Amino acid sequence: MESLERCAWLLRSTLVRAAVRRYLPWALLALMLGGSLVKELAPVPPSYLSNKRNVFNVYFVKVAWGWTFILLLPFIVLTNYHLTGKASVVLRRLCTLLVGTAIWYVVTTIFLHIEHYTGSCYKSPALESIRKEYNSKEECQKVGGFWHGFDISGHSFLLTYCALVIVEEMIVLQEVKMDRNHSLHFTLTSLVVALGCLVYIWVLMFICTAIYFHDLSQKVFGTLFGLMGWYGTYEFWYLKPFSPGLPPQSSSLNLKQDSYKK
Repeated sequence: MESLERCAWLLRSTLVRAAVRRYLPWALLALMLGGSLVKELAPVPPSYLSNKRNVFNVYFVKVAWGWTFILLLPFIVLTNYHLTGKASVVLRRLCTLLVGTAIWYVVTTIFLHIEHYTGSCYKSPALESIRKEYNSKEECQKVGGFWHGFDISGHSFLLTYCALVIVEEMIVLQEVKMDRNHSLHFTLTSLVVALGCLVYIWVLMFICTAIYFHDLSQKVFGTLFGLMGWYGTYEFWYLKPFSPGLPPQSSSLNLKQDSYKK
């Protein structure tokens, strides 16, 4: 338990800092550009993380929003109810996960349509011979062809968005005061460790995506979509009265709906 608490304290003291929330979006953009330059000018030798079948990619990145959703749900319930004591506030804040799910679905669907309408079927990745009789990626792949279109990086989008959402929600830990004897202490400590580790996994895999995969323009668009999803919600819409709102920012107002940052 002591090791878990120390880990939670370390993650809490780093990720909850205002500077992290302020500079993480810019850091992700810089990492994407820097990694892309490395890929183009001085390619890194293949490694375990460059293999798409690595454990982080298969079991975490491919279901990144699922992990983010599953861990944030109990975290939001426990922390927001602990601070406000109102089920209505908790339900309102849980709507952020529904909004995030909608953003994930809409954006990934847009990416698929862009790849479809800009793509063509080729006999091989060398793109030496086009097969005009196949007009969709599914048809092309069924006959062993290679579909080539503008494939915006879904990883760049999703990892950017998930990391920023978790960091935004963890800001509530500045207000949560829970001693070791509290019944929820172990559960909340475990969630803090899990969410903190998830942020570091998302950032690590974001860097790997920048270094090993996709073209620069594909990663630029993917990252920008992630940043727009975060900015449009936490930096704009959630500041409005008719929205899921931001995490409670002041325990002195923990029983009032206006304890959210306006």
